[in-house]
Amino acid sequence: MAVKVLIPTPLRNLTNNQAEVAAEGATIADLIDNLGKSYNGLKDRLCDENGKVRRFVNIYLNEEDIRFLQGESTAVKAGDQVSIVPAIAGGMTV
Repeated sequence: MAVKVLIPTPLRNLTNNQAEVAAEGATIADLIDNLGKSYNGLKDRLCDENGKVRRFVNIYLNEEDIRFLQGESTAVKAGDQVSIVPAIAGGMTV
């Protein structure tokens, strides 16, 4: 079952400059594992050494933050869309 995964610009160098890729898996964790197998280095950018999604990486399933669902255990199905959104920090205090 293929799920559409939207790749943010900073990670596209790991997906051969593709903005959208298809991935397989029953859960978000499975998807991330399979993305890591297809695109070397991608899982390392998304997950910490324990395999948990890094706190500055936001993942949305059909526009809903997985943190408000079941996290990495959130089930996915064919036709779903997963968006990876890195948090943006910085700026200047005025």
